[in-house]
Amino acid sequence: MRIGLAGVGRIGAFHARTLLGVPAVESLVVCDADQQAAAAVAKELDAEHVADVETLLRAGLDGFVIAAATPAHAPMLRLAIEAGVPTFCEKPVAHTLEETLELARLAATSEVPVHIGFQRRFDAGYRRVQEAIAGGELGFVHTIRANTHDQSPPHASYIPTSGGIFRDCNVHDYDAIRFVTGREVVTAYATGGNKGEAFFAEAGDVDTGAAVLTLDDGTMCLVSSTRYNGGGHDVRLEAMGSKATLTAGLDDSLAMRSAEPGETFPAGPPHQTFMDRFQPAYVAELTAFAEVAKGVTPSPCTVADALQAFRTAEACDVSRREGRVVQLAEVPDL
Repeated sequence: MRIGLAGVGRIGAFHARTLLGVPAVESLVVCDADQQAAAAVAKELDAEHVADVETLLRAGLDGFVIAAATPAHAPMLRLAIEAGVPTFCEKPVAHTLEETLELARLAATSEVPVHIGFQRRFDAGYRRVQEAIAGGELGFVHTIRANTHDQSPPHASYIPTSGGIFRDCNVHDYDAIRFVTGREVVTAYATGGNKGEAFFAEAGDVDTGAAVLTLDDGTMCLVSSTRYNGGGHDVRLEAMGSKATLTAGLDDSLAMRSAEPGETFPAGPPHQTFMDRFQPAYVAELTAFAEVAKGVTPSPCTVADALQAFRTAEACDVSRREGRVVQLAEVPDL
């Protein structure tokens, strides 16, 4: 397969290396707004590089991976669908709910497969939780706890275009909750605060957030996020049921210490970034995309799925700003 990749920043360069390890991928063509960066990555990986996305989409591709900055996702995805090229797009699909809705409508009327990059769907722990819930192993599930806790904050320049902590960090949790439970969110109540750098508040964002979600079967979900988890990168999901509780992300890499005398769990070391936490999931995700691009399997995470996670993030942001419970029915849908 011949795969094109747009964006060679941190996640883009990571995806480029991952793609070249996927057995079905024979050649890689990259581009970036910074043509020198694209040339450098291409040289390092013995790949090709072109000047822009338009040229890339005319390069005889079997599949296209969008790993550029968030504002570029929507226009690139439109071009790819119009060009008829199967596409993998990192989350979010777009910067706003309106654009996400527009792209969901476009994707629904197209035969071009689109796979959205929510890698937790390919993490072994999250998949095990999904299987346990679906199989009734936990009994009835009454509570889900999910968190995305970053070891340290991103650069100040990233925050104004990030969409805010609920859209940037917790949107992964919202998608994972839908994935493991098979249920939809019906209400959201969220809050947040700032104890760190001033640039979060200056951008109208928070550095720590929390939300209570209610699913359509009455399951309660407690979701948290922070940019300041100094102990390490901590991403987990706990499913609590009438028969048992099962947790994804509970191993010796857990980014916390026990206060109990003599306790040595977790042994460490903790993860420091999302890339080392989910490295196997990224490999599985892009391997799956190759199968989607070949037409062997349908997309495991569609634009319609991404829209539902974004709607929950939107509801949480409205809730934080207005200090009230938000019904998901208030947030526009297809």
